[in-house]
Amino acid sequence: MKTVLLSLFSAASLLACGAAHAGDYPDRFIRIVVPYPAGGASDAVARMVGQRLGQRLKQPVVVENKPGATEQIGASYVAKSAPDGYTLLLASTAGLSVNPTLYKGRLPYDPEKDFAPIAMVVTLPSVVMVNPNLPVNSFNELRAYIKASPLPISYASSGAGNPSHLGMELFKRVAGVELTHVPYKGGAPALQDVMSGQVPVMMAIGPESMPMAKAGKLKALAITTAKPSPAYPGLPTVSESSGFAGFELLHWFGLLAPAHTPDAVVSMLNKNVNEILRDPEMKAKLVEMGLEIEGGTPQKLADTMKRDRLKWEKVIADANIRLD
Repeated sequence: MKTVLLSLFSAASLLACGAAHAGDYPDRFIRIVVPYPAGGASDAVARMVGQRLGQRLKQPVVVENKPGATEQIGASYVAKSAPDGYTLLLASTAGLSVNPTLYKGRLPYDPEKDFAPIAMVVTLPSVVMVNPNLPVNSFNELRAYIKASPLPISYASSGAGNPSHLGMELFKRVAGVELTHVPYKGGAPALQDVMSGQVPVMMAIGPESMPMAKAGKLKALAITTAKPSPAYPGLPTVSESSGFAGFELLHWFGLLAPAHTPDAVVSMLNKNVNEILRDPEMKAKLVEMGLEIEGGTPQKLADTMKRDRLKWEKVIADANIRLD
């Protein structure tokens, strides 16, 4: 009986501590870990949201960059952090929906078990870009050009397993064409070679590539959203092309905490992030960057992670993509 009473007392104490902790949250600075270098789109989004979040919660929010291994370093760090709401992760499609298949059995974290989703933040559409001298002016013309070419056509990507790679593999499967993959160590060098004509085609993230298209250094043919995007006025969608109904490639950023973070903390963060994303000034800045605002419930992020994992699992298997 004494042992049972002690166990009940210990459990009650833990619950009381958790409730008190959630009630006092936050009482010190919050860290948002970005698994990419400073200066990229994810870093910019984290700093914009973090600044507003700090103002609302009246505590500093700092961004810490932990790049490497396609998000694995940053994600693993957060997964092993205390589940108290003070260490968060701004992750993406690559880290949480693609890596589980590409690195099956070798990931240092489990996307479903090691994180508590807070909210989707934004999505980043990709744009089908070609060298300006390529004799095509639409997505349908590009497909016809690839099919008619007597020589193999190559496409650039920002690295194996990235959206620019998987999106083109999905295009190959739907269109029934053959293309040669040329991976690069990042979007910048890949786009540089598309501009110079070394590689003629790339499905590039919009915020990275549209400034070059506007300057005439690239030719934008179509966007990979399911519907026309207000951030890319006048640009047709891939899904409008014959045979491509439903085609969609969206790279998203989502905010997560370590698993077992108190529900009250997750709920508070979700509420504040959604309110930040609804702010007209913030919305205008994000759209100007070529991003689409998401927000929503933690479950929306969890469902998106699972949906995209199943989608890219099939693409990876069909294309026989393997990373050593």
